[in-house]
Amino acid sequence: MNLAGRQKILIPNSLSGPDAADHELTLVIPAYNEELRLPKTLAAAKEHLDAWGINYRVVVVDDGSQDAKSTLTAEFGPRFSTIVQPNGGKGSAVRTGIQAARGRVIAFTDADLPYDLAALKNAYDIINTNGRDVVFGSRTMEGAASCVERKWLRTVASSVFRTLMRLLVSRKITDTQCGLKVFSQRAARRIFSRTTINSFAFDAEVVYLTHLLKLSFETVPVTLVNEYSSTISLARNALPMLLDVVKVRWKSLRGVYHPDVDEFVPTLIPESARKAA
Repeated sequence: MNLAGRQKILIPNSLSGPDAADHELTLVIPAYNEELRLPKTLAAAKEHLDAWGINYRVVVVDDGSQDAKSTLTAEFGPRFSTIVQPNGGKGSAVRTGIQAARGRVIAFTDADLPYDLAALKNAYDIINTNGRDVVFGSRTMEGAASCVERKWLRTVASSVFRTLMRLLVSRKITDTQCGLKVFSQRAARRIFSRTTINSFAFDAEVVYLTHLLKLSFETVPVTLVNEYSSTISLARNALPMLLDVVKVRWKSLRGVYHPDVDEFVPTLIPESARKAA
């Protein structure tokens, strides 16, 4: 396909290709004003990953926070680092972290660690052993559980939103908004060099691109252990999210995502991201 007119910005060799992996797992955590909750999250992640025995890195992406969060990872040792960027939205923060990550498997989850990390290990094993490109966490499939009592109205609204996502995004992925997604490094590069949505709807774009790029995928059940990060107002955010998803379909029809180009023109990785990860 003709890419004339697009600025060509290459990922440096040190951050691209299978030889770029210098550890097994990178966990990306986007965060905005999470100074109070993040220490507990990082401590829990460290405890779980150390007990697992895997060679890992944890990268926190500070999305223009107004608190002192950017210094917190220094307390947890050399496997933990922070990338600081101007506020751009959750989708932007995840994109920055994943493009900077150098793990052979790359995952992201929310700053309050809402899911039991056993699901992360299950997803890693599926990619590492079964050769899948992407694994999506799911709160709706058999085996999923919740330790949180959700408000009735929110449960109904979420169900309606998921129905719309099945119509617009994927009939196979029933929970596009689950905040645990895991990728092989190559799949992460192919998807996140194409993502354009910076709002909370970026999750749906990731699922759509997985289908569009014909990447292999599976789902794993998650156990919801808290829902502190559920700050999205369905009344205020649902319509803008839905409009963003419609834009994804429109961009796809216009050929914006270039699915037939294996190594797509990626977005620029900030210099701070290259150093921090």
